[in-house]
Amino acid sequence: LSILFPQQSGLYEYKVFGGLADCPPKLCADVYMDLDFRKQWDQYVKELYEKTYDGEKVIYWEVKYPFPLSNRDYVYIRERREMDVDGRKIWVVLAQSVAVPQCPEKPGIIRVKSYKQSVAIESDGKAGSKVYMYYFDNPGGKIPSWLVNWAAKSGVSAFLKDIQKACLDYSKNT
Repeated sequence: LSILFPQQSGLYEYKVFGGLADCPPKLCADVYMDLDFRKQWDQYVKELYEKTYDGEKVIYWEVKYPFPLSNRDYVYIRERREMDVDGRKIWVVLAQSVAVPQCPEKPGIIRVKSYKQSVAIESDGKAGSKVYMYYFDNPGGKIPSWLVNWAAKSGVSAFLKDIQKACLDYSKNT
């Protein structure tokens, strides 16, 4: 995990490199894209659904934050592609926040207006995957440094463990 701190914004960008043993890349991408299944394994999901507005599929996601902080919500679009790079098959998921008038801000929840994520998943040469993730958001409000540090140190590795377990559960259930 490397954390970039661009001085101009005072916000963090995250780059994550990780391995998911026993989770092939296509399965990993399927699990990552499955919003209904994510509600089962991601404890931070308060609300998560996809709707079509003006012909475009948009995702609404409310994330639970620890007390006394307000929850955050995201409205974003995403795209999944399978790419062939010099014979290597790579699954790519791109996501970016959008403003949608039909999804107004809710009282008591802070809207994350600036969010961007890129995920690339490929085989590790065995039964698992190598995962690269770039992530940026502006959570708004005053986030204490202890929470930023926790998210960077344990939140990301916990997420990788959760998605690895989710992959195993997903393949059993499908």
